[in-house]
Amino acid sequence: MKNLTFPGTGLSPSNIILGLMRIQDLSDEEIRTLIGTARDVGINFFDHADIYGSTTHGCETRFGEAITLSPSEREQVIVQSKVGIGKGYFDFSREHILTSVDESLAALNLDYLDILLLHRPDTLMEPDEVATAFDELQAAGKVRHFGVSNQTPGQMELLRRSLAQPILVNQVQLSITHASLLSQGVAVNMAGLDQSIDRDLGILDYCRLNDITLQAWSPFQKGFFDGVFVGDRKAYPELNDRLDELATKYDVTPTGIAVAWITRHPANIQVVLGTTKPERVRDSAAGSEIPLTREEWYGLFRAAGHILP
Repeated sequence: MKNLTFPGTGLSPSNIILGLMRIQDLSDEEIRTLIGTARDVGINFFDHADIYGSTTHGCETRFGEAITLSPSEREQVIVQSKVGIGKGYFDFSREHILTSVDESLAALNLDYLDILLLHRPDTLMEPDEVATAFDELQAAGKVRHFGVSNQTPGQMELLRRSLAQPILVNQVQLSITHASLLSQGVAVNMAGLDQSIDRDLGILDYCRLNDITLQAWSPFQKGFFDGVFVGDRKAYPELNDRLDELATKYDVTPTGIAVAWITRHPANIQVVLGTTKPERVRDSAAGSEIPLTREEWYGLFRAAGHILP
């Protein structure tokens, strides 16, 4: 398992993250097996959000009920959660952030979060109010580091003007087939080509320039919750042929190659898994350090339908 460095933090996160948005209906034993499998393959990073589950803090509560971490075990893992999505609205107010973090910590049965992310952008956000909340959480020892999710460079820059803390990560949707984040830059300035339209406003380059780690959610999704491309030979026959070929070459599953396509990028992007199946965790983790060649990487890129001008 490849580990990264978050500058100025002392954290050494795995480049694979286990997302826990689907664990609410699992038994305690199933949750412990899932977490144990992740730890066995080298994953030390666990992702939550207050909205995950059929009830608010539902998945965090199940984690706290099933998992008891000793002080030494707690220091070996990185626990991240998110705040800001209400029922039908977004809320980055100081009161909501502080209340939600307290509820998350109680649900998780933890004393602190390693990282707190602002979930989806709140257009009514007051940056100074967010900064006040972050300062209070850090001073109280409840949150050690901060980040965002699904934010543009302009939104991050607006926040950074008020924050005392650096923005550590930006969690965004990214897969081989949902890759405008990367594909637009390849086809820049090509008139009439849909791929050249800038939908992400330079997120990739901005984050690399400012030491903000990208985290890729839905790494196997065809589009926005449109289903998984791995094994979908009707929609992506050429891509799946290439995934199979490379899986054989590197002695992993096609899932491992789909992970490797993301982790191969020099931006050191983390992959957020959403599975509840231990075998899928193992299959995905196997892609953590696969050294895809440029020819292999771009071959998958083109097989997914992206254009090299």
